[in-house]
Amino acid sequence: MTIARMCSPMRTWERPMDRCFRIFPCLADPGRRSSLCLKVSLVTIHLVYAGVLFLFDGDLIEKTKKEPWYTALYLLLFVGTLIQYFATSLSSPGYVLDAMMTVHDRNVAYKKTPYTSSQSASSKNGSFVVSMEENLLGRNLSGSSTTSWSKLVSDLYPLGSSIRTWTCTYCNVEQPPRAKHCHDCDKCVLQFDHHCVWLGNCIGQGNHCKFWWYLFEETALCLWTGVLYISYLKDHITWMWWQDAILILLLITLSVWLIFLLLLLLFHSYLILTNQTTFELVRRRRIHYLRGIPERVHPFSRGVRKNLYHFCCARSAVYRFEPLPTTQEIEEKSRPYTCSDVLTCRCC
Repeated sequence: MTIARMCSPMRTWERPMDRCFRIFPCLADPGRRSSLCLKVSLVTIHLVYAGVLFLFDGDLIEKTKKEPWYTALYLLLFVGTLIQYFATSLSSPGYVLDAMMTVHDRNVAYKKTPYTSSQSASSKNGSFVVSMEENLLGRNLSGSSTTSWSKLVSDLYPLGSSIRTWTCTYCNVEQPPRAKHCHDCDKCVLQFDHHCVWLGNCIGQGNHCKFWWYLFEETALCLWTGVLYISYLKDHITWMWWQDAILILLLITLSVWLIFLLLLLLFHSYLILTNQTTFELVRRRRIHYLRGIPERVHPFSRGVRKNLYHFCCARSAVYRFEPLPTTQEIEEKSRPYTCSDVLTCRCC
């Protein structure tokens, strides 16, 4: 009886928590719970910075009445940045298992089709497309329009490569080049860049473009907010000291975030122009297919113009598989630039 009485308050305390977990299953997972806390914190920080500005700056409210378009543009950027954050956080980076299922479904659909025409450069299945390089596609589809995942992946690597070098030891699946297993998501990600803790999501082939646009919008929002804070302090620095202290503290914090975002935006812009990922740049010596390539050579780069086109214009529903460059292609990219190369825009 004594033990039952001691445990009864604990049971009454656990019942609301269990009921909450049943209503919101995501809260029962510690990983999702921490990701939800991060999202709430980010939205709160944005609201604090904008709220303090409109609360203290009476001139901004008067300017809004006279020129509503100025404040409307700022609020539009504010809302757009938050929408872009959630869109990037909830988007799929492109998982290897999803690509495997797409290839499998494509093969099953082809076998069930009584009449098939000649295959194009992209094999479509529902809302997803499996896209490969033209030379690789010719090898895969010669004589047959169905290609197993193992055969597709093996054709992306040089002849004679061991299957152990591209098989994930955690998922036990064949990884295409540039794919990596994320220990936070416990999945293999296509063209893995990094796992963003602030977003609670991996950045890969499927959402790298969204991530860049989020960085751009967040940087522009921080810069615009900083300008508004500075203009207020210049006009009201001799007013109430506690308001000035709060604004100066927020401005210092905002400046640190702005420097960090600006450097991150420039870094990812460089990665896009050279068709690299953060993982490939940082762990280049540990990636088996990049060890023998000089550091100044970017093996997957097609030129600045084509890199930008594939990054910005390629659909997010496309799984793109890039084969490893041949020895001749590496030698060509290692060749020093000459005056004729500059005139012919070889880098583009």
